[in-house]
Amino acid sequence: MSTDHGFAPLFTTRRKVRFEHCDPAGIVFYPRYFEMINAVVEDCFSESLGSSFAELVSSGRGVPTVSLETQFHAPSRLGDILSFSLVPKAVGRTSLSLEIIATHQAQRRLTARVTLVYIDLNTGRPLPWPDPIRQYFSINDN
Repeated sequence: MSTDHGFAPLFTTRRKVRFEHCDPAGIVFYPRYFEMINAVVEDCFSESLGSSFAELVSSGRGVPTVSLETQFHAPSRLGDILSFSLVPKAVGRTSLSLEIIATHQAQRRLTARVTLVYIDLNTGRPLPWPDPIRQYFSINDN
């Protein structure tokens, strides 16, 4: 699968829509998507980089979301299996722009554009990305 801009996903994962994600109509309540998006990023760091958010926090570092733009294309329902694809768009000195796409049976449900910043948790100040993280997410840079 490639995105609208032709980039292949760097990380993919699946999530089942559970009762806890849904409103009384049985569709995903939109703030729950934000939790899923964060879980996709967290899983990418843990599974692909070997650097869990727990390890980052214990070392005094964090990667908060500073910008999030979301388009909801179609409703997701209780029991749907969503495939999430994470595509890096740009790696700055301290920031990282990602696109996250959720689909169900090839139907796009959500597109999110996320910007993260690597910070010192004690000061709240941005820090340069460590080389292994920068290199991993720079795969699509030209």
